[in-house]
Amino acid sequence: MGRIIRFLLLLIVLGALGLIGYSYSGYLVPDQVTVTNPVDLDVD
Repeated sequence: MGRIIRFLLLLIVLGALGLIGYSYSGYLVPDQVTVTNPVDLDVD
């Protein structure tokens, strides 16, 4: 039973490190787009 828990902890740690490494690699950077929308101010 201890081996299974140790194996699951190892998988969780490796998955977290993989996710952190993937996020720092630059693949999760969104495309930047300039958005211009006119704003109508209803001032009396």
